Amino acid sequence: MKLNRRIFTALAAGALAMGLALPASAADLDAIKNAGAVRVGMLVDFPPFGIQDASGKPDGYDADVAKALGEFLGVQAQIVPVTGPNRIPYLLSGQVDVLVASLGITAERAEKVDFSKPYAGISIAVYGDSGLEVADAAGLAGQSLAVARASTQDTGVTAVAPQGTDIRRFDDDASAVQALMSGQVRLIGLSNVVFSQVAGVAGDRFDKKFDLSSQVQGIAVAPGSDALLDQINAFVDQAKTDGTLDQIHQKWLGEPLPDFVRNAQ
Repeated sequence: MKLNRRIFTALAAGALAMGLALPASAADLDAIKNAGAVRVGMLVDFPPFGIQDASGKPDGYDADVAKALGEFLGVQAQIVPVTGPNRIPYLLSGQVDVLVASLGITAERAEKVDFSKPYAGISIAVYGDSGLEVADAAGLAGQSLAVARASTQDTGVTAVAPQGTDIRRFDDDASAVQALMSGQVRLIGLSNVVFSQVAGVAGDRFDKKFDLSSQVQGIAVAPGSDALLDQINAFVDQAKTDGTLDQIHQKWLGEPLPDFVRNAQ
């Protein structure tokens, strides 16, 4: 009996969750070009990388990258909404050809999929009042700073903050941002993704002081999709050189592509 797509995806997700091997369905570049379309798995619930526009269509940073990739390949990008848990199973089962899905490059994931050169990244940094001079961790002494409790930014700030830093921990990013906006604190530990939303409301009231950590994201293909991966890497190189990724990053995150992405190989 042939398994339908939903059942196969569920089994694939379960296999990955238990660490079991899953046979990968490699994508064929010639087949993609003959079909005139590349199927791109993308999150639609991770703004600003993946969202839905007013008409319910996928939009965001990753959507723009997917469309640019399609143009580079000479085909149409058909975006398939995926979720965090099912994005790799969708790729390995052949339901999509590639993932442009905010997938951070890690050693564990690289055992299951093949990654392109980094095309985006998420950074954690200290932000705060534009008029406040804080060039590095030493400048935190005597300052009040908000973070979401037990978050990556909490860990990063705690590791570098000197004695005398007033670290105030809140239940989530929204509460920490509210503390910053209301003047309860002058600094905050935050991802660039969340800060882009803050800047959209507050304008230039706040700016970045210094970075704490970063993680790059790659376009993923199933193992064995070598010809396709070569073309994707060529696309990423060109998009960095000709300013395409700068323009997309500026559009959705309010700043050029960061150096930790631009210089990553």
